[in-house]
Amino acid sequence: SLMASTAKPATTRLTQEPELPEISVPARARKAAKTRKAAQASIPSWRAAFAVLQQRRVRWGLGTLVLAALLVTASWWLARSPVGTIRHIDFSGDVRRNSPSTMRANTLPRLSGTFFSLDLQQARQVFESVPWVRSAVVRRVWPDRLSVRLQEHQAAARWMSVDGNERLVNTLGEVFEANLGEVEGEALPLFSGPDGKSAQVMQMYQKLTPVVAPLDRRITRLDVSSRGSWGLLLGDETDPVEVTLGRGTMQELVARTERFVGTVTQVTSAYRAPLLQADLRHNNGYAVQLKGVRSIEPSSPTGRK
Repeated sequence: SLMASTAKPATTRLTQEPELPEISVPARARKAAKTRKAAQASIPSWRAAFAVLQQRRVRWGLGTLVLAALLVTASWWLARSPVGTIRHIDFSGDVRRNSPSTMRANTLPRLSGTFFSLDLQQARQVFESVPWVRSAVVRRVWPDRLSVRLQEHQAAARWMSVDGNERLVNTLGEVFEANLGEVEGEALPLFSGPDGKSAQVMQMYQKLTPVVAPLDRRITRLDVSSRGSWGLLLGDETDPVEVTLGRGTMQELVARTERFVGTVTQVTSAYRAPLLQADLRHNNGYAVQLKGVRSIEPSSPTGRK
């Protein structure tokens, strides 16, 4: 017979291992780690970008050199090519003394360079070297033309320098060279004085001209010495009156002349004789010499300027 066993069956117990606690990593540490990984990953791409940049710089440098070489070559070719030859010169402004055809004939052979290489400063000096030309403004007009605007000297007087060389003076008191034969019929006054005094003489002439107008005589000569003594001649060679002004400021000389002009007609009327000479260097008056009137030699003038 079967006998029942009263013993309990053996059971197998599975033991579960305890869970390890989570270790919390701070957020800052995680961010630093990510940054290091990103930096390590970006190193190859940064080097590649630098290499590309270097290649571009080399290409740009080569391109710049090629372009510069092309520009130099083009400039050299244009400077020597007949394409840039100056064929026309147009003149405007004052052209009374020099006709355009004369100006072209005198200046075109002296202009060096083409339309592109011409030095405008040098061209201006060429035009201003022509007699009667005071100033010139030169500009290019495409494709083969120059435009020149001229200002001529306006002759106001003849100028006699200390060395005896005679030239002309313009209305600004500037001395310039020109053909004196061109002004023979213009009855210009004659100025004389040291070099550099032409502007001062012109200013004195402009001050004294209206002062002597009541005498119905014009100033035909005005002189200043190296010591600053002034004298003038009234009237032409057939009936001249020599007037000695002496030294002094312009205001003083004008005042002496005004006093003389305001009273000299009374003297000539009283003696009914024309005036030959006058000396205005006296403080309180002046001395005169009349034609046909015997004069008494006065004492030396006092207080001369």
